[in-house]
Amino acid sequence: MLSMYPAIFYHEEDNGYAVVFPDLNHLSTSGDTYQEAMEMAVDCLAGYLYELKNSKQLIPQPTPINKVDISLEADEDDDYSAEDISITMVSVDVEEYAKKYFNKSVKKTLSLPRWLNDKAVAAGINFSKVLQNGLKIELEKSNIKCN
Repeated sequence: MLSMYPAIFYHEEDNGYAVVFPDLNHLSTSGDTYQEAMEMAVDCLAGYLYELKNSKQLIPQPTPINKVDISLEADEDDDYSAEDISITMVSVDVEEYAKKYFNKSVKKTLSLPRWLNDKAVAAGINFSKVLQNGLKIELEKSNIKCN
C-alpha cells in the first residue's frame, strides 16, 4: 500500500536540501542535491512508518498538502525566502521497501570448531536459523526489541 506524506524541502545556502515531515514528529533528513534529498526522504519515511507499524504505534494521518503550515516548522534563526521552500508529497510502499532494504538478508562469515560443524551438519541443523534465534535472545537480554 502506498503511503504519502507532505514534506517541506528547504534549499540550503550550500545548495543542499533539508527535508522535514511535519506530520511525523518533525522527522527530518537532508541531501546534497534535490535528487539525493528525495531519496533520503523516501528512505526516512519508509523507515519511520515501518518502525511505527512494528512497534504497534499509531500512524498519523497525512495532512493534505494545501493545509501544511510552513510557519509551524520555521525556527527563529531560519532565513529562507519563499523560493527556497517547497512542499512535496513523498510516497513509498513501505512493505515493498522493507522487503528490498530492511528485511534483506546479509551474508556473514563465521568460524566454529570442525567437530561442532560436523555434528550440526549430521543433525541437519539450520545454521542461519540458529544464529538468528541466538542473536534475538542476546538482543532481548540487552533490552533491545526484535521484530
